[in-house]
Amino acid sequence: MEGNQTAFRQLVNNYKNKVYNTVLGILQDEDEAEDVTQEVFIKIFESISGFKGGSKLSTWIYRIAVTQSLEYLRKKKRKKRFAFVYRLMGEEIDDFHIKTGDFIHPGVKLENKEQAGILFRAIEDLPENQKTAFTLNKVEGLSYQEVGEVMEISLASVESLIFRARNNLKKQLEPYYKK
Repeated sequence: MEGNQTAFRQLVNNYKNKVYNTVLGILQDEDEAEDVTQEVFIKIFESISGFKGGSKLSTWIYRIAVTQSLEYLRKKKRKKRFAFVYRLMGEEIDDFHIKTGDFIHPGVKLENKEQAGILFRAIEDLPENQKTAFTLNKVEGLSYQEVGEVMEISLASVESLIFRARNNLKKQLEPYYKK
């Protein structure tokens, strides 16, 4: 049992920054990313015995991180819709707060914060699958092949998602380029 705990501790140390950065890139909120990162490692701990080695360990971990992040976003959207319905009926919900999109990735240099904020808001507006592929490739530096393995899609699908994400970002950011 002690060997398992030591091995898991080593796994957490090796992957905690990668998982956190991936989750942060998808959620764009540091507090939420910390919570979901913890959930990711709990999920890994609970299901590590089921890892069969059919893919690389890192791919399996990224897949869990992406899945947990997307599940969190879906729950958050459901809560948002639920809160909207309650407000329509004139009822208040005390424990629900909608955050605004002022996310700045902590790795962005001070002089680039305004531009980065605009970019991250545009990324937030991408469809879920484009946002995931773009974040894994451009923010996390995974190859198209690795993105495909994490998202369990073909290489051609990854190429298409990133191409469409770039085009959507160009359309959204065009007013800023003209300034």
